[in-house]
Amino acid sequence: MAFLQLIMQEGVVPVEQASEMKLTLLDLAIKGGWVMIPIILLSFVAAYIFIERYYVIRKATKEDMNFINRIKDYIHDGKIDAALALCRSTDSPSARMVEKGINRLGRPLQDISTAIENIGKLEISKLEKGFPTLATIAGAEPMLGFLGTVIGMIQSFYAMSQAGNNIEVSLLSNGIYTALTTTAAGLIVGIIVYFAYNHLVVRVERVIFNLEATLTEFMDILNEPVKSDR
Repeated sequence: MAFLQLIMQEGVVPVEQASEMKLTLLDLAIKGGWVMIPIILLSFVAAYIFIERYYVIRKATKEDMNFINRIKDYIHDGKIDAALALCRSTDSPSARMVEKGINRLGRPLQDISTAIENIGKLEISKLEKGFPTLATIAGAEPMLGFLGTVIGMIQSFYAMSQAGNNIEVSLLSNGIYTALTTTAAGLIVGIIVYFAYNHLVVRVERVIFNLEATLTEFMDILNEPVKSDR
């Protein structure tokens, strides 16, 4: 009630004047205080990681549908060197897995399968580079926003304690402005980064599925009779 009385004492802003007041993103960033600096910086870091990882993962997702069939023909014809050359000329996780398997020909199938799986894990680890940082930013951004909220409310109550009985709405507005601005900014960035992170995770899962399918097809090829010129 005291807050409403203060507003009534200060007077209400006319509707025509209020409609002319506009807030820009720069105004919000400035009014949000120093907490907005790490929020904005982390948003740029997250944007860079997402864009860079998106293109890397998209490239890994594109697979030559005839690759494994050509490998099968080469192996059945005993053209091991040609199969290795094809793998080395193909820039994809599947090709590097198959190359490892071809280099292990002549060893027990379990050893070959294990070697291929290890290469697959390394390829997935490369694709997930930066994921922990992206997940950390998604969780830290809302916390930074809440930190700004606490700071803003502290500023408001401090201003009230210093004003004594001469409390004005302007003394409270700055702190509340800071609190609400940082909270909104932290939540918005955090939500966007969270969805971006999960989008990348889904795309990596597609790559994992393709690698598992390639491993299965390659091991099926090795279970068939093979001629070798080496």
